[in-house]
Amino acid sequence: MSERLIPEHGGYRDLEAFKMAELVYDGTVRFCDRFINKLSRTIDQMVQAARSGRQNIAEGCMASGTSKKTELKLIGVARASLEELLLDYEDFLRQRESELWGRDHEKAVFIRKLAYKSDRSYVTYRTYIEEKGAENSANTLICLIHQTNYLLDQLLRSLERSFVTDGGFTERLYRVRKQHRDKTE
Repeated sequence: MSERLIPEHGGYRDLEAFKMAELVYDGTVRFCDRFINKLSRTIDQMVQAARSGRQNIAEGCMASGTSKKTELKLIGVARASLEELLLDYEDFLRQRESELWGRDHEKAVFIRKLAYKSDRSYVTYRTYIEEKGAENSANTLICLIHQTNYLLDQLLRSLERSFVTDGGFTERLYRVRKQHRDKTE
């Protein structure tokens, strides 16, 4: 997966982490519809955590033009939301005494490889989320969350490096003003 590490203002829809978070959100909505009791508060919590992951990536990227600090914070919130969702899926499996696929489990490896398809979309994963049982569906979404979190970790590291070397919006404005003044003196 190629990652645009420093998104342009408003370019979040091209960002691989956003695309993956959207898959997690769509899959979580369908998972909850199928496997979580409609009266359970867990549905709201899981769907909101998935939505928060997706929305905070978009908001963070939109803020990037004016506040790197806000962008970093929102991307971090997205990462934390998806970590919360990951725990919900792991709890779901544990409470039902279902298998949690390890990293090297053949099905986990298969699901991870789907991320390299050039035409990847929710349809790529639909069978594994909507047509298989609860264990397969939860584990598929766990794989997608891990991949999304990996991309967000890469994005956060890149944004932190950029912030350290280039500073925030105000610092960049100050440098531009100072360079302009130095040229005109």
